[in-house]
Amino acid sequence: MTQLADARKFSDLLANPPAWLDALRKQGAARFAAKGFPGNREEEWRFTNVAPIAKAHFQPAEREEGDRAADTAGQFSFGDEAAAELVFVNGYYAPHLSRRGELGHGVRVSSLAEAVGADGARVKQHLGRLAPVEANPFVALNTGQVADGAFIHVSQGAEAAGAIHLLFLALPNHQPVSSHPRVLIVVDDGAEASVVETYAGAEGGVYFANPVTEIVAGVDSRIDHCKLQQENLSAFHVAAMQVQLARGARFVSHSATLGGKLTRNDLHVAMTGEGADATLNGLVLIGGDQHADNHTLLDHAKPNCPSHELYKHVLSDRATGVFKGKILVRPDAQKTDSKQTSKTLLLSDDATMNSMPALEIYADDVKCTHGSTTGPVDEEQVFYLRSRGVGLDAARHLLTYAFAADITRRIRIEPVRRRLESYMAAQHGLPQDLRITDLGAHDEAARNL
Repeated sequence: MTQLADARKFSDLLANPPAWLDALRKQGAARFAAKGFPGNREEEWRFTNVAPIAKAHFQPAEREEGDRAADTAGQFSFGDEAAAELVFVNGYYAPHLSRRGELGHGVRVSSLAEAVGADGARVKQHLGRLAPVEANPFVALNTGQVADGAFIHVSQGAEAAGAIHLLFLALPNHQPVSSHPRVLIVVDDGAEASVVETYAGAEGGVYFANPVTEIVAGVDSRIDHCKLQQENLSAFHVAAMQVQLARGARFVSHSATLGGKLTRNDLHVAMTGEGADATLNGLVLIGGDQHADNHTLLDHAKPNCPSHELYKHVLSDRATGVFKGKILVRPDAQKTDSKQTSKTLLLSDDATMNSMPALEIYADDVKCTHGSTTGPVDEEQVFYLRSRGVGLDAARHLLTYAFAADITRRIRIEPVRRRLESYMAAQHGLPQDLRITDLGAHDEAARNL
């Protein structure tokens, strides 16, 4: 059986799902029918108007396998720099564009449709557990329309041999279309994995991407996760990610928002085992009339769980940004050490940022801090660079690049870091191969931002 025929066989399985999945879908559909799209009067959606999504009457995206799919995949592929690369077009697995690679013993990567057929018990155990339909209306909408997605399982003690790239592509046509990818990542005790999710789309049409990711991290496991959102500028991207960390598990997340007309990311990390450790870093680079809204929750449920969070935003033109980050410390979470920081650079008088850091603490032996700053490029830093022979425009571009590169330099997955730094350099007219370490004498000013 060919790869394409095999993929269609498993897609047919989801067209006639097992009873447990059919029940989960019906639960999601019923929840969304009851709740509908959220409105601006709801606190969690006060600064993000999703009415354009509700009014667009999106049709389900169809499978596409032609040259346009291959050309678009080629633009965003990591090639041989990824140990494995699974490509999804309009929400459907595209085996002819994918490469499973040699990931090592105990590491399995497949489409969700395939996993339901081949490893149904494990998928049933986790799917919809961390991201229940009650989480928010868009999770319910995704669950009610699950058709395909990605499944990653790393067995106890195993380590994936390199980064696993999940590439989700949208190919819009003459009418607005939608897709609802689902990602399930299960990393067992003592195992390690690096995963990148990229969401991108071809130009020329309006579409709506509504992905949901669930990540289960076992005892003493390690997960390095990156998300690149590079949708076209007419797209709507609403995503939810739910993460559960067992005892001693370590989770590092890097999220970058570059494209999309409207973006909403919900990232919730629950530290349910003692000694779990979470790091959340985010970067938003938008302009024009783009809107990006990041909501994060660090849920400390057990003792001795450190967490660190840094989100940076660069807004130009009439762009609007939202950051709502919450640190929740439950009564049993003594010895919590958590720090949250949000920083925004406004490159235009018309750009707007709404930042709402929050602490909710029910334990008495903790160390938690949060901070938020918003402002233009510091003219004193510009003067510092000009006094060393750097032109005015170049100084501002360099400082903006350095402000954002404070996030990218933390990324360990090389193709992700290089793609972001090249994008930033192009945005500010700097050399394409510039790195934060190349700033030389200007580094002191850059790092003060």
